[in-house]
Amino acid sequence: MLVLTRKLNESIMIGNDIEITILAVEGEQIKLGIQAPKHVDIHRKEIYLSIKKENNEAVKLEHSPLGDLSEYFKKISNQNSMETEK
Repeated sequence: MLVLTRKLNESIMIGNDIEITILAVEGEQIKLGIQAPKHVDIHRKEIYLSIKKENNEAVKLEHSPLGDLSEYFKKISNQNSMETEK
């Protein structure tokens, strides 16, 4: 971990296009301003972890919708084959 000391209104740069500025220091709270391209997602860590957890749970579906769709079309195909043979 890189540790930097900054004063009020001073900034740090991350790469060429992300700037973090110290906007205020009030007791134990620090207000940060972050300038970054629109395609860069910025979240508080607890929100980021919550999103990550929800995404992981969404991937763990007990059944696959694509698998269900595949089974449906196989069933229809088999029924059509049986009707054609009659």
